[in-house]
Amino acid sequence: MSIPIVVQVVVDKPLAQGFDYLWDESELGARPEVGILVEVPFGRSHLAGLVIKVSAYSDYEIHKLKYVTRRSPLPPLGSAVLRLMNFASQYYIHALGETIIPTIPLMWKKPDDWEKIPKKLVADAEKQKKKNKQEAIEGFVDESFLNAGQKLALEQLRTCSASEFTPILLQGQTGSGKTAVFLNWLSGILDDASAQVLLLVPEINLTPQLERRVRAYFPDKKMVVLHSGVSERVRGIAWHDAMTGKAQIILGTRLAALTPLPNLRAIVVDEEHDPSYKQQDGIRYSARDLAIWRAHDLKIPILLASATPSLETWMAAKAGRYEYVRLDQRAQGASLPKVHLVNMRDPQTQFSPGDAGKPKSKSLISKTICNAVSQSLENKQQSLVLINRRGYAPVLSCGACSWLSKCEQCSAYMVLHKAGAWGRKSVLRCHHCGLVKAIPSHCPDCGNTDLKTLGQGTQKIEDSIEEMWPDARVLRVDTDSSRKRKGAEELFQEIHTGNVDIVVGTQMIAKGHDYQNIGLVAVLDADSRLFSQDFRAAERLFAQLVQVAGRAGRSSKDGETGGVIYIETQLPEAAVFQFLLRHDVDGFLSFTANERKEAGLPPFAYQALVHAEAKSLDKAIQFLIALKGYWKSQGHISKGLRVYDPVPRAMMRVAGSERAQLLVESDDRKNLQEILEAMDRYLREHSQGRISKEGRIRWLIERDPISI
Repeated sequence: MSIPIVVQVVVDKPLAQGFDYLWDESELGARPEVGILVEVPFGRSHLAGLVIKVSAYSDYEIHKLKYVTRRSPLPPLGSAVLRLMNFASQYYIHALGETIIPTIPLMWKKPDDWEKIPKKLVADAEKQKKKNKQEAIEGFVDESFLNAGQKLALEQLRTCSASEFTPILLQGQTGSGKTAVFLNWLSGILDDASAQVLLLVPEINLTPQLERRVRAYFPDKKMVVLHSGVSERVRGIAWHDAMTGKAQIILGTRLAALTPLPNLRAIVVDEEHDPSYKQQDGIRYSARDLAIWRAHDLKIPILLASATPSLETWMAAKAGRYEYVRLDQRAQGASLPKVHLVNMRDPQTQFSPGDAGKPKSKSLISKTICNAVSQSLENKQQSLVLINRRGYAPVLSCGACSWLSKCEQCSAYMVLHKAGAWGRKSVLRCHHCGLVKAIPSHCPDCGNTDLKTLGQGTQKIEDSIEEMWPDARVLRVDTDSSRKRKGAEELFQEIHTGNVDIVVGTQMIAKGHDYQNIGLVAVLDADSRLFSQDFRAAERLFAQLVQVAGRAGRSSKDGETGGVIYIETQLPEAAVFQFLLRHDVDGFLSFTANERKEAGLPPFAYQALVHAEAKSLDKAIQFLIALKGYWKSQGHISKGLRVYDPVPRAMMRVAGSERAQLLVESDDRKNLQEILEAMDRYLREHSQGRISKEGRIRWLIERDPISI
């Protein structure tokens, strides 16, 4: 009797264990290997799964085991990426199957298509050969053209060993040429024809411009781009090229951080402070933190670049745990933009009835900023106006009975959107659950037909600007405009080519883009992001303001002014604005570190959230109260570990589900990990997947939350 071959397979289900299957070598045409993608029968369906163990034994009766039905044409995932997945699964308290399988492109998870895939790969390779056209490239700066500060930073990077784990913080003023420095650094690493490098950016909108710069530096290297904006076929082929070593440069957003890369030699995380690196659904990992762990595991250098580093990274560099490289001057020698605070409590900043040039309708922009925009237009320079609300107005209201346009499914208001982005008619839309409704002709409560808008979004500001400067060319850049009319890249090209006088947009316009003719930046309603239940609000606002200020005056030469930034605020004395006036990033981070230390908040403590969702808030709260009670009864709550009372989420209701959270805090990371693993085991014993058997409460454990 032949010895059976038993493989353990994990699938994309919230189940902690793997499942045993039999492997028929003659039927599948090869021996099993750890890391190979297969199709297995699971319940009444068939699923793609990954082999994590091969043996001749099973804890179950052999004759009751089912057989693996198909083997994919994909090579096995390497041991390095499997170690990464195992770490992510354990650290973020997530099942291994639902950690690994979602990182594999959809194209490779359709077993019925597996036989066709080799032909697709050949066809794509032929297509690329025929295409063979020179792509538009830009931004190449040869090493000989770097300024003295950039050359010194490059030399510091080159002293770091390519065969040792070396975390490096590259902190530089906006416009100081950080990208040119790290691309010249990577050129030495890519001298090895087999070497691969990973470049992470926080958002899709930043990839096209960086992609063109990378192509300018490395025209003979194969580069692939991985983010959610590319088609499944393109992503599937790019992922295959990366995991087989054919692609030397992998550029992408956070999902690229988990790509299998057999010859990885260096990692760059651009704008490392950006919260977009934290996944907010499924396994809630931090791509930056996993990239650091990956570099440590592979013993390779990782460079974290930012003008406003996160407090955690900055403190690690200050303490000597990271190499610290700085660029304190703009690449072309221009001064930093001059910051002006517009005190909205001061009547002189607003239009008076007798002012010359006063707009016919009520201005949504202060007189101070209006004058600055007019001056910028006279100087033939572009102006950039930032407001962190898309749509026309955040709320529609009735003045007669105080009715507000609340979402029926969420504890949020529906935003008024003008015709265009979401159809031919104006609509109300919820930005949380996606519900879209027609604008009512009268108040649903009292019948009043005089409905008014409260607040303003990008569309309303755009209208106001077009009314005030009818001859100016105005462009709105937000997720609505980039979805409907043109892709985001085309909108940014309009700015770069000078076809626009005034740009109105959300935070999309603030990050990373190398605009050449922006002379003025205006930030409206800056205070809206300062006050929040999140203790990181000031840090995020400061980073955003520094980033958006850095868009001004980037093309100015030695000795020239670097443009101006005006910020509307009712609290000009707040620390975030006072440090910004001096462009004192280190001073702000030092001030914030002292505040956090006194309050015992991260990075001086470690946090996790237990999320609960139910049809009623009371059920979710009671579930978490019982959980805390069990924890206490088992003696898990000890000195150095704090478990707070359950509270509703800031956005309590989304898509009909009521949400609550339990905050767990510890002075020791290892202690917190042990407690969370024990909690996960307890919850799984009393749940089906991640839904409790009693009460049908959906739960999730989140490590290192960035939004509380």
